[in-house]
Amino acid sequence: MRIKTVHVRAVVTALVLVATGGGLHAQELADPFKSFPAISTPQKKMPKLNSFNPQIPDTATQGPTAKDIQLEAHLTEKGKPVEQGLTWRVFSPIPGSDGKLPLLATSEGGSAAFQLIPGEYFVNVAFGRAGATRKIRVAEAGPVEKQVLVLDAGGVMLNAISGSDMRIPPGELSFSIFSADAKEDGERALVVADVKPNTVIRLNTGTYHVVSNYGSVNAVIRADIQVEAGKLTEATIQHRAAKLTLKLVSEPGGEAIADTAWSILTSSGDVVSESVGAFPTLVLAEGGYTAIARNKEKIYQRDFTVKAGVNTDVEVLLNDKGAPAASGAADAQD
Repeated sequence: MRIKTVHVRAVVTALVLVATGGGLHAQELADPFKSFPAISTPQKKMPKLNSFNPQIPDTATQGPTAKDIQLEAHLTEKGKPVEQGLTWRVFSPIPGSDGKLPLLATSEGGSAAFQLIPGEYFVNVAFGRAGATRKIRVAEAGPVEKQVLVLDAGGVMLNAISGSDMRIPPGELSFSIFSADAKEDGERALVVADVKPNTVIRLNTGTYHVVSNYGSVNAVIRADIQVEAGKLTEATIQHRAAKLTLKLVSEPGGEAIADTAWSILTSSGDVVSESVGAFPTLVLAEGGYTAIARNKEKIYQRDFTVKAGVNTDVEVLLNDKGAPAASGAADAQD
């Protein structure tokens, strides 16, 4: 493998590390990484060095001789090398004109091999949203020991149910992962958004705040989860919600009437959803609501209750408190 070399002679003394980065039932799997596609099939071959900063001149034919640097990453202090899914980056310690450290080389895969001239470098390895950074020194004399970076990372896989055990279709679920600590303004730093169910997310160890959305109205559950180094945690969040289909009908079980405008109010009178259609479907958190249907200058309404995990139709009859639209609309807003 032909590898370009880079020359860096300046030294800095400071390192700035930038992270790259209801109820809850949590279970640690017996074989935690069998679901990690990135490390399930180890490869023996070293990854190819695939990128160099084109602004760094090739001075392999002059100056100090480049040395082979071997790099490994482990999930835990005593763990085995991660063989796939890593991204390695080598930075110069001398800031560029933009104040950032120039990127000298990258490699993707597992354990990496670089050729570097004597000097100091910052080496960063990323595994999903977990990462570690180390400052290394390549001496002019003698061999350079293999560098092992400990990621101190694990994984989490999220899912959710409604009620006691009703499965929620994956397309109706999404998760967001935040840091556990709130800032002065009460907000939490977003780690990763729009996580789909049954997706392995690699994270540094620690506690994270998970927000689960079922549908797009008000079925939201929050929970804290713990990520442990070298383990995959499967967390199932329990929603207290159900899916409903709204219908305006002339008689029970009758055909839904088209061109109907809908408003859903909470028991306190707050509007949580508005839509237009013969039979709109939505997910609501457990509790009491009022459905208001407007059709042909008249308004109809019905109170109903949502029970967790019980999907059902909510039928509003034409003889349910019918009134002229002008007065009915005003009453609905009071």
